[in-house]
Amino acid sequence: MSKTSRSANRRIQRRRNQRSPPTAIDACVPRLIRGLDDRGKTMRSRLRSLWSIVPALVLFGAGCAGTGLSTTPSVVAAPTLVEAKRQVNAYVDSGRYEADIAAVADQASAYLESRVHGGGKLAIVLDVDETALSNLPSLRANDYGFIIPGPCDLPGGPCGLGAWIRMAQADAIKPVLALARLARARGVAVFILTGRPEWARAPTERNLRTAGYEWTALILKPDALTTKLAADFKAPERKKLIDQGYTIIVNIGDQMSDLEGGFAERTYKLPNPFYFLP
Repeated sequence: MSKTSRSANRRIQRRRNQRSPPTAIDACVPRLIRGLDDRGKTMRSRLRSLWSIVPALVLFGAGCAGTGLSTTPSVVAAPTLVEAKRQVNAYVDSGRYEADIAAVADQASAYLESRVHGGGKLAIVLDVDETALSNLPSLRANDYGFIIPGPCDLPGGPCGLGAWIRMAQADAIKPVLALARLARARGVAVFILTGRPEWARAPTERNLRTAGYEWTALILKPDALTTKLAADFKAPERKKLIDQGYTIIVNIGDQMSDLEGGFAERTYKLPNPFYFLP
C-alpha cells in the first residue's frame, strides 16, 4: 500500500473517532480488554483470555454503567390517598376482589373434602367481618374511613360502625358461605369466631342467619376483655375447641391476626384491601 493510501486511511479513521465519542461503558470496558494481546494466540487461548475478564466485567459493570451519568437514586413515590382509594375501587368493581376470595375459599373447600374421609370430630373456624359478611356498603359510605359512633346514613354516609352492626344488613361473602354450607353437609362443625364485642351478639346472629349461615357456636369477644390484639383473644378460643376434642381442619379470615397463634391444621388468608387489624 502506498504512503498516500496509508495517510488517507489514517485521516478517515480520525474522522470516525471524532464523530463517535466513547460511551460511558466504552470508557471502562476497553481498559479491561485493552491488555489482551491476540497476536500469536490460538483461537482457544484467545477464548480463555476473553473468559478471564468476564468476572471483571461483572464486577465493574455497575460502576462503569454510571460513568458520566446522574448518580441520584431513583425514588418511587407513594400513591396519594386519592389514588389509593381509586385502586381499591377498581380492584373491587372489576371483580378481582371476589375472584381472589373465591380462589382462597376453593382451596379451603378442597382441603375440607380431602380431610373428612379420615373421620374424627372435625371443625372449621370462620371470622365475621370481611370473611363471612361484607361491610362494603358502610366502608364506601365512609370513603374508607373508620367511624365508630353516630348513625349510619346509606349510601351517602357517614355510617357509624355500631349503627351499621345493629342494622344487620351486611351481605354474605358467597364463597365463604359456600364453604360453611359444605362443612355442614359433610358433618363438620362450624364455629364463627369474631372480634365483635359481646353486646353485638343479637344483631350479628340475626345478620348471619339472614345471610344464610348456620353454625355450631358463635364466639364473640367479651366486653370486659381488654386485649388489643385479635390473636390474643382468638388463639385461646381455638385452644378451648381443641380441649373439647375438636380438630380444627380449616381456619379462615381476612387478617393475619385471625390466623396467628396455631390450633388449626390449615389457615387461609382472604384479601382485605380496606383495613388492617393487628
